[in-house]
Amino acid sequence: MKLDSLKPAPGTKVNRKRVGRGQGSGTGKTSGRGHKGAGSRSGNKKRAWFEGGQMPLNRRLPKRGFSNYHFKREVQIVNLEMIAALGIEEVNPDVLCEKGLVRNTRTAVKVLANGELTKAVNVSANAFSKSAVEKIEKAGGKVTFL
Repeated sequence: MKLDSLKPAPGTKVNRKRVGRGQGSGTGKTSGRGHKGAGSRSGNKKRAWFEGGQMPLNRRLPKRGFSNYHFKREVQIVNLEMIAALGIEEVNPDVLCEKGLVRNTRTAVKVLANGELTKAVNVSANAFSKSAVEKIEKAGGKVTFL
């Protein structure tokens, strides 16, 4: 194989359709746009979901069920193993944000019990799992709810 013998796989390169190039081409005269109507005019753009004025599918179907979207509480999760890896005694959302473990301090931070603590750490957060509280206190640390 040489560089001058490389060719794209057959069927991958397709020539563009040249419209308006005479009757013999198959796309002459109206250039494949048909006669009259918005589709034949220049500047015609329809929305991807437009159904020609027919009642759209999303309005034809009944709305059912319940969505929790408006009431959901967003929390950022931090595991005990992450806190242990920091190796500091005072942990709060500002420290976690600084170290890159949470995105920001405005969103609530919840501490989960994945991992083990070997030394006492004072942890401040918006929420804790029960087992996380047990593990922190067992290691001699303190839990503070914000």
